Amino acid sequence: MSASFPYHRRIQFAETDMAGIVHFSRYFRFMEEAEHALWRAAGLSIAEPTHGWPRVAAAFDYKRPLRFQDEFVVLVRIIAVSRRTIRYGFELRRDDTFVGHGSITVASVTVSAAGEMTSVDVPIGIVERLRGAMNGPPVEE
Repeated sequence: MSASFPYHRRIQFAETDMAGIVHFSRYFRFMEEAEHALWRAAGLSIAEPTHGWPRVAAAFDYKRPLRFQDEFVVLVRIIAVSRRTIRYGFELRRDDTFVGHGSITVASVTVSAAGEMTSVDVPIGIVERLRGAMNGPPVEE
């Protein structure tokens, strides 16, 4: 992956199923955690009271399982930007083993006091700041 942001993590016991394999739904959380870590590294917060980033598409292709105590990295990059959306690409690796890849598309919205969302253009400078944080020091949480 070119110009990516690394997010390092370890599998916790509660994230595994009865077979000791990470439950399929957790991979979407791993991707979201990596996205949020990228925003923090860029000096931004994805959780603003009047601006939101709802998910409008998400996918993951599984190639190898992760198990309890496995250490792995999620590499995140921006693969597409439109006027009102950002699409992230993710690659998960355990050492040199390719675990899988996925994507999440988020929409830029304003949020009213009543909680209603309205699609708006991606704020100026956000994508540049996110790209600037890529290939920075690894993040571990």
